[in-house]
Amino acid sequence: MKPFRSVTSRAAVLDRADVDTDQIIPKQFLKRIDRTGYGEFLFYDWRKEPDFELNREDCAGARILLAGANFGCGSSREHAAWALQDYGFEVVVAPSFGDIFYSNSVQIGLVPAVVGHAEVKQLMRAAEAGDEVTIDLEAQTAVAGGLSFPFEMDAFVRHSLLNGLDSIGRTLEFDADISAFEERRPWSLATTSL
Repeated sequence: MKPFRSVTSRAAVLDRADVDTDQIIPKQFLKRIDRTGYGEFLFYDWRKEPDFELNREDCAGARILLAGANFGCGSSREHAAWALQDYGFEVVVAPSFGDIFYSNSVQIGLVPAVVGHAEVKQLMRAAEAGDEVTIDLEAQTAVAGGLSFPFEMDAFVRHSLLNGLDSIGRTLEFDADISAFEERRPWSLATTSL
């Protein structure tokens, strides 16, 4: 996964609470084994509605999604995070996230920024007025329309996102220590006899 520092972009506004993973990517699209190709099915059922928020022209090319509370609740399908990222989103900003969705997002480098409810509403208004939004992970701020809001993020998660590290990458940060341990460790049993 690639390191993330900040992004400035127009933002798509999905002012709905409790958007679950089945709404993000319906079950009929979970048969693939690759992580790509899900973007075209993002919000599949809702996209059929002519007045669906992401169907608006001003949402085209948005790299930031501003959403309501409890975004990504529901089942533990990692495909939901894959679909959002494949569609082009780099960041989802919401007052809260489903725990498993949050974890799945971090594992692929999709940034889940938790910003207070009132602050997300202000960001949404600024985005709807045509202002670009900046999400700066280094400064831990969400900025739009002259407003700036801080957001907190676990230090481990932030380090992983800033450095583009998934679980394997985090382990490999300790490669020298692991190798040194292995060299010091006496092997009393031949592993070929196992």
